[in-house]
Amino acid sequence: MRSADFRRVYEHGAKYSGPLFAAFWMRRAKTEGPRVGFTLPRSLGKAVVRNRIKRRVREAVRLRLDQLSPQCELVINPRRKALDAPFPDLEREVEKLFFRCAGS
Repeated sequence: MRSADFRRVYEHGAKYSGPLFAAFWMRRAKTEGPRVGFTLPRSLGKAVVRNRIKRRVREAVRLRLDQLSPQCELVINPRRKALDAPFPDLEREVEKLFFRCAGS
């Protein structure tokens, strides 16, 4: 996803806020597959910490990607809690997000 894509999702998409991350999503007309982007502010920590959080959330998304509509564009903003949360909790949050995306 490019910067303009992120901006479009932020401005026109719906918001989901959970304990481990906030997310914005929207549907698009093209169906080449779901698109998922991640943004992690520097306030979460140094690059090593941000990358670890991003890897954990990316893996949870990868494991559930088949549940996401191919028309969905999604931007996930992890919170600091995502670093230490048990992985099954992270998967459960991703599943809730995908369920909500499917319902909208």
